[in-house]
Amino acid sequence: MALTYKARRRLSLLALVVGLPAYIVVAVTVVNWAGARWGRLPIWAEFGVYVVLGLLWIAPLKPIFKGVGKDDPDDPSQP
Repeated sequence: MALTYKARRRLSLLALVVGLPAYIVVAVTVVNWAGARWGRLPIWAEFGVYVVLGLLWIAPLKPIFKGVGKDDPDDPSQP
């Protein structure tokens, strides 16, 4: 089932306003927990972990964000 343009816009807004901050909190908590359990990583490795985690959230949400910034293709008033 393909999502409509309005549904994708609503889901993308929900993902950015609610999901992304929650993901950031979880990512930082997991890195801090790992640092407390096994010792803190070197700063360059910790930076690499944060870069990977910062890009990881994009993969499952790419279909939702694709084409959201364009005009509504289902709008009959558009030529």
